[in-house]
Amino acid sequence: MSLRLKVLPALGAFFVSAALLAACGGGVPGNAVATVDGTPITKDDFNHWLGIAARSSQQAPGAKAAVAPLPPNFTACIAAKRLQLPKPAQGQPKISDTQIKAQCQSEFDMLRDQVMQLLISSQWIEQQASDLGIQASDADVQKQFQKTKKQAFPNEADYKKFLAQSGQSEQDILFRVRVDYLSNKIRAKITKGKDQVTDAQVAAYFAKNKSQYAQPEKRDINVILTKTKAQAERAKAAVQGGQSWAAAAKRYSTDPQSKNTGGQLKGVTKGQQDRALDSAAFTAQKGKIGGPVKGSFGWYIFQVTNITPGRQQTLTEVKPSIRQLLVSQGQQKALNTFVTDFQKRWQGKTDCREGYVVQSCKNAPKPKATTGQVPGQAPQPGQQAPQQGQTPQQQTPQQQAPQQQAPQQQAPQQQAPQQQAPPPSQAPSP
Repeated sequence: MSLRLKVLPALGAFFVSAALLAACGGGVPGNAVATVDGTPITKDDFNHWLGIAARSSQQAPGAKAAVAPLPPNFTACIAAKRLQLPKPAQGQPKISDTQIKAQCQSEFDMLRDQVMQLLISSQWIEQQASDLGIQASDADVQKQFQKTKKQAFPNEADYKKFLAQSGQSEQDILFRVRVDYLSNKIRAKITKGKDQVTDAQVAAYFAKNKSQYAQPEKRDINVILTKTKAQAERAKAAVQGGQSWAAAAKRYSTDPQSKNTGGQLKGVTKGQQDRALDSAAFTAQKGKIGGPVKGSFGWYIFQVTNITPGRQQTLTEVKPSIRQLLVSQGQQKALNTFVTDFQKRWQGKTDCREGYVVQSCKNAPKPKATTGQVPGQAPQPGQQAPQQGQTPQQQTPQQQAPQQQAPQQQAPQQQAPQQQAPPPSQAPSP
């Protein structure tokens, strides 16, 4: 896990579907870029985090500290970029300030969205926590900070180095730890009590999904694949004459992987192999040498060496996993309901100044229809921090309850027959 992931807990993102009429953020004070329910997000705070975001987006380790692209003139950004430009080749025109300014503007737009999301989302979490009676004392925040710091950095020198490289102060880290602490507390409160699942609910789920807990029959099969029927006949005669299957596979098989494992395929379920081989092997008697069989990749001879009958798992066997799954689903449902209200409520209370509008603002323009992620999404309480090297708000949106991974449904499910399966050695392993 990266150092940034451990030390800088950040926030997740809700899918923002609202799109209200565009406005100019007329209610935003002159020293602010946005307000959330009347609480201003100041330009000073924005510029501070913009500098950190610019530094984080800098890819080259050890490079000179990035200059934040500050509008409207981008003077410092243009000057810094010009210093990095190579001398134009003879006869080539010099890159103009206008061209460099366009690049600075593009960088600003990207970083602005990330920083605005961080600052807006932090206000949303702070105010939602206050409404729910959730508090984070200095002692709570410091305790969480020390815990993650200890996990991330072997010694104080490494931590100091991180601060210097990221451009952040310890107060910046504490700010983000605080918001993450509140975020997790909100999640816990919303999902509290949603872990009650009755035996009747478990039984009903099992009855409805019983087929998912059926274990299919498995067979161990020795296989030799050849290019021609004549070669397959010779291989069959060899094993019938007493030659070991491994020796015959090594000599005759054209499948490089299975021939090196003695031609053995372990734990094969119906539908995993070439259709012709699959059909023949799953109707064959144990121990009998079958083939040649013409398949998609050549000619097969085979022998079933072991059969593990399929079985239906009982309710008693799968009850714990079903209970855990239903708990997770109940918590997820509660969180999803909360998410819908949360984003609608706080977006409606968020005004942004023109030039600083993102999709979390109520005066954001209507987004174009898309099948992908809505840009500038608002946070979800409890989302994990960005990976090392990410800028303050680059997280993938999730809406998951505390148990983020629902349990697997135990029994492997039988695969449907494919039109053309791969050669034996490429089939899915058990």
